[in-house]
Amino acid sequence: MIKGFRDFILRGNVVDLAVAVVIGAAFGAVVKSFVDDILMQLIAAIVGTPDFGALQVTIGEGVIKYGSFLNAVISFLLIAAAIYFVVVVPLNKLAERRAKGADPTTKTCPECLSEIPHGARKCAFCASEQHDAAGGAPAA
Repeated sequence: MIKGFRDFILRGNVVDLAVAVVIGAAFGAVVKSFVDDILMQLIAAIVGTPDFGALQVTIGEGVIKYGSFLNAVISFLLIAAAIYFVVVVPLNKLAERRAKGADPTTKTCPECLSEIPHGARKCAFCASEQHDAAGGAPAA
């Protein structure tokens, strides 16, 4: 039983997941600080302090504090926007640039439309001769 537990803990995906959780928590603190200390302060400078925590409705003996919920929704939207514009958009642009510069490893056979290695001289599926990109002699 101990050996099985050790194997489970040392399995790559468990360790990777643990590292991701720790990094995610640290990154969450950075994003929260960015939203609270920069974005919220910019909003406060423009429209005043954006705190809706005091908003509430009393129904009988119950108090519905919808202002706290509104604060949480605004905070979530700001965090989501910060993640999107600061992390997702730049990473997508970087991935696009890398994909444009990468040489393709496969090509499509013009006869049977199968995927074949880029340097192939004959198609493995239909045996047709492959020509270079300019339509000249078979690829060397």
